[in-house]
Amino acid sequence: MEWTLLRREDYVTTSWSGGTTTQLAIAPEGAVYADRDFLWRLSSATVELDHSDFTPLPDYHRFLAVLEGEIKLKINGDQPFPLAPGRVVEFDGGVPVESWGQCVDFNLMVRKGQGQGAVSALTGNCETNWLTGPGDLAVYCASGTVRLPDFGVEAKAGQLLLGLGAPDGPVKVICEAGSAMLASVKGV
Repeated sequence: MEWTLLRREDYVTTSWSGGTTTQLAIAPEGAVYADRDFLWRLSSATVELDHSDFTPLPDYHRFLAVLEGEIKLKINGDQPFPLAPGRVVEFDGGVPVESWGQCVDFNLMVRKGQGQGAVSALTGNCETNWLTGPGDLAVYCASGTVRLPDFGVEAKAGQLLLGLGAPDGPVKVICEAGSAMLASVKGV
């Protein structure tokens, strides 16, 4: 399996109603977020308003985690709850979502019926055997350094390691003095 290192200059940043969103990666290659023709999309958004409404994405399942700051989320009319760094929440992209507070977040969006996604967070100095299945994998380094020693690759803050068509099996991930987000999509 080969890994591609993506840097800030490889990303696309656009505005949304509550701030900006930076597309880290999208599949298939050449898909356009605005056309809603993608299978999955990884992004990092800034929430700059004290109160904002998320963009409805009825054809997608979403995973969201805070990288910096803290927000309160209200999903589909349920009670608002705090979302601090390191916690991942998943929800139907078609339901109303409101947020209070400002943050930088990490998002995975997966087209319903086209695949299954998962997101987890690593913080501090740690090592894990990331259990993956066949599909696409991404490791986003939010701060510090992240290494995949079995593949001889690493990412620094703001960089993304992307592995398309990964085989089934564990991937050793080492996080050094920072934080990282692990995202996988199976069945694409």
